[in-house]
Amino acid sequence: MSGRFVRSSKYRHVFGRSTRKEQCYDNLRVSRNAWDTNLIKVNPKHLAVNWEAGGGGAFAVIPLEERGKLPERIPLFRGHTAVVLDTDWNPFNDDLIASGSDDGKVFLWRVPENFTVRPDVEADDIQDIAPVGKLSGHPKKVGHVLFNPAAENVLATASGDYTVKIWDIEAGAPKLTLNVGDIVQSQSWSGNGSLLVTTSRDKKLRIWDVRQERPAHESNGHSGAKNSRAIWLGERDRIATTGFSKMSDRQLALWDIRAAREPMSGFKTLDSGSGVCMPFWDEGNSCLYLAGRGDGNIRYFEVVNDKFEFLSEYKSADPQRGIAFMPKRGVNMHENEIARAYKTINDGYIEPVSFIVPRRSDNFQDDIYPPTLGLTPAMSSSEWLDGKEAIPPKISMASLFDGQGLKEIEGVQEKPTTTIDASEPNPAAEPVANKPEPVAEPVAKKPELAVAKPAPEPVPEPTPVARPAPSMKEQGGAMAAMVNKFADDEEGAESSDDDSSFEEVPKPVERARSTVTESASPRVSSPLRPKETEDKPEPKAEPKSEPKPEPKAEPKPQPKPEPKPEPRSITPITSSPTASESSLSTSAVHREIEEIKNLIAEQTKTIASQSKQMQSLTSEIESLKSKLN
Repeated sequence: MSGRFVRSSKYRHVFGRSTRKEQCYDNLRVSRNAWDTNLIKVNPKHLAVNWEAGGGGAFAVIPLEERGKLPERIPLFRGHTAVVLDTDWNPFNDDLIASGSDDGKVFLWRVPENFTVRPDVEADDIQDIAPVGKLSGHPKKVGHVLFNPAAENVLATASGDYTVKIWDIEAGAPKLTLNVGDIVQSQSWSGNGSLLVTTSRDKKLRIWDVRQERPAHESNGHSGAKNSRAIWLGERDRIATTGFSKMSDRQLALWDIRAAREPMSGFKTLDSGSGVCMPFWDEGNSCLYLAGRGDGNIRYFEVVNDKFEFLSEYKSADPQRGIAFMPKRGVNMHENEIARAYKTINDGYIEPVSFIVPRRSDNFQDDIYPPTLGLTPAMSSSEWLDGKEAIPPKISMASLFDGQGLKEIEGVQEKPTTTIDASEPNPAAEPVANKPEPVAEPVAKKPELAVAKPAPEPVPEPTPVARPAPSMKEQGGAMAAMVNKFADDEEGAESSDDDSSFEEVPKPVERARSTVTESASPRVSSPLRPKETEDKPEPKAEPKSEPKPEPKAEPKPQPKPEPKPEPRSITPITSSPTASESSLSTSAVHREIEEIKNLIAEQTKTIASQSKQMQSLTSEIESLKSKLN
């Protein structure tokens, strides 16, 4: 035995699968510009590639289904007067893309309907695509463009003028300006689109309160001379950064935005590679992918308890300069694909790499495909500028798996319900701890509702019943009488209780005028229950629902409990105000019935737990059968 502990994770065996050359996108001319961007961007319909074009700048858009070798001449998205440095797809419109260029301009483009890179015309007659919008405001090159993930038509552009401008592309004008003070190397929005993180050449990590146009936090980032990258971990308040140490070792770090002075666990050294690590975040699976620029490897980590847990590494002999990851709604769920990357190889073709969870079942795997973001924004640009914060609605991955298209999920959030359920039992626990005798819990007709509202009624009825403590001899006599009386008919009493009185006890109206109410909730069990039942009388309706025990109890009055003052202190509540012996026998019957109810409640819990165990064992057996088949 080696004694090594293997962490349990459903993504521990995820592997990367490459694509055959004939299924790649070949005969490309990827831009050779040295500016540090990802070079390509992808969505479920199109792939955008920064193009090496003469006579100005251009980029190409390739429909994903048009694989194989591309023609020598294809329609390009041309309009910039200098090289295109970065592009970004609109998250709410798969046909709208923005581009930033060395000429200081930001252009907006719309992919034509039924667009193809293999038009049925002569090569000389192929028409390039013109922009549909132009944003002018930066005096120097625009190196990064990034759409807001929550607000519609909000775009962030980082420029060589040391600023980041926030545009309302509907109005065609910049609305906000962030003065960074140096060249921006990367930028990333928070999940609700209210904050923006940037890394810059001055080695500072800044978290911007965008609408206030000021940094909310500023701290020292990676100390190396080479570029660093930052990415927001979706809807979390965490940021991941990659960079270099002073000794040029590649590093990874995790930051808490509420205390961003330094990384949460310091800077984690990865290796001594020279290429920038390009980070990509998978919100649904909590996985972080790191693709090395200039090498062919892609590492992936699972973020658990604010730690990067290494899963595995996809290794390839073909280095990548640019890479892009598919949004979750575009992966192939029928092959259990949780992520898909598109990497450039030799600046000549793009290869898809699928990351797959190895499972044999052909059914929908709901544990690895939680709801994901769709095409509906959370707010408009004007609402965002007015200060609104929201997460976009999510879609069901199961509907995509079944071919039903995008279906938004309403009321998915379980946190409010969980919070209510967790906070309600607290008031009920207070009287149990402080005042054990007068505890009262309302019981509804349905046992499952008895736990939902345990506290409102016992609070106004906390009046205890004053009585002297019985002697040991009296207690022993009462217990002996209880055993002798019901030892021969315990099973019958249990069955009758379960059928009738178990839910009928709390119904009588007399509960409103009694000083102590009765509780028969099958879900609430307490070590104080036997002591409480000695003090709790039963309402009028009890003898009707318990016909069997009462006739046996009346002809056998018990002389031993007679000296006890307890029945006399509560005789005004019982149904027999005439004779003390009948009241004694009735209260004894009620006490014994309550003991039987407690036994039934314990047996019910035991049966429920055993049934849950049987269900779990059955599900495990079915899963093993499916794997064997």
